[in-house]
Amino acid sequence: MAAFAGLRQGEIQGLCWEDYSDACLWICRSVWRNRYVNEPKTKKSKAPIPVIKQLAERLELHRLRSGNPETGPIFQNSAGGRLNLNNLLVRTVLPTLNRCMRCGATKGKAHLSRDHEYQRDERIPEWHGWHAARRGLASNLNRLGVDDSVIQRILRHSSITVTQSCYIKTAADDLREAMGKLENFAMKTAAQELRDTNRTLNLGSGATPESVN
Repeated sequence: MAAFAGLRQGEIQGLCWEDYSDACLWICRSVWRNRYVNEPKTKKSKAPIPVIKQLAERLELHRLRSGNPETGPIFQNSAGGRLNLNNLLVRTVLPTLNRCMRCGATKGKAHLSRDHEYQRDERIPEWHGWHAARRGLASNLNRLGVDDSVIQRILRHSSITVTQSCYIKTAADDLREAMGKLENFAMKTAAQELRDTNRTLNLGSGATPESVN
């Protein structure tokens, strides 16, 4: 929901099966601390979001596993109420991600009885928060060439400035690639200038001109 639809944490907790229709998720409410049901963050937040095939398949599988309900919260706890994502994070997500590199035990009490210090397995992805998936969606859409104004509508921001300044992030590899292109361009430009100044210069020999006019 966060990565494929860009929903906020409260919007995920507030989703009901009635909100999923016509291949869209209709954002009608937001739940705070799993007890306070509010209107979505802004007027623009209350809007339908198209559901891509990958998310639709996961939703249908989740529905079948849940007994094929037609109404009620999409994500329920064991008592049938709304699932608290913070509890899910503490009980399931973090223990899965924070494991010892040497023995695989979860950080905390599970690792206290071991005969070595806990060292996190860096091969496992780190947790960056529910909102990181929402920002990741914006960045991925941007890298795929989607117009910023369309990304704004998908994330339901009040203005495109918020989308551009806070949500569209350029990966470090993209930055290095961009600066690499600039570096190559500068080298080619400098080489061309040297040819124009001193036609006898052999660039392959490593020679440099005595003066440049």
